[in-house]
Amino acid sequence: MRLTMMRARVGIVIIVCLLLASCATVPPPRNTHDLCSIFQQYPEWRSATERTEKRWNVPVAVQMAIIYQESSYIATAKPPRKKLLGFIPWSRPTSAYGYCQAVDPTWRVYQRRMGRYDANRYDFADADEFIGWYASRAELRAGISPHDPYRLYLAYHEGITNYINQSYLKKPWLMKVAKRVQARARTYHAQLLMCDYYGTY
Repeated sequence: MRLTMMRARVGIVIIVCLLLASCATVPPPRNTHDLCSIFQQYPEWRSATERTEKRWNVPVAVQMAIIYQESSYIATAKPPRKKLLGFIPWSRPTSAYGYCQAVDPTWRVYQRRMGRYDANRYDFADADEFIGWYASRAELRAGISPHDPYRLYLAYHEGITNYINQSYLKKPWLMKVAKRVQARARTYHAQLLMCDYYGTY
């Protein structure tokens, strides 16, 4: 009896360990400002972004600039909670989650239309493809070039319909953020060219 109970406990421990391992997320890159360093640390991220570029025509640097802005490469990122009475943690402002900070309704549309019901926002490749898919919708509905990180980010943040209605004009802070995304995309692009030139992968 004692041996049977011991085996059962060992089995439970193993199952818990496997579940924890399956839920483990990738830590952010050591240097988020250097695309060469990011791809050296996570070469599978480069492969994922290149697949997205090939399929959706969104440059690698633009994808990475959006992910940086949205989550700082934190796999399980969520918006900070509101404060009740100024100090009690309360609800979150949106359901945004993961690398791409997609909200629940939009993520479900993506899963349904792409047949990707197993896709997860905390998985880099899945989140990155979502950005490509969303950019293709922005191009189709609002005429935004996937090579235009400024306008693309405005539509990504506001939603395509709100972008078309120019909701961002009432948010000077958001236009400043979109400028930062644009600048980072240019920096990342220049870094990527140098990485390839010097063969630093």
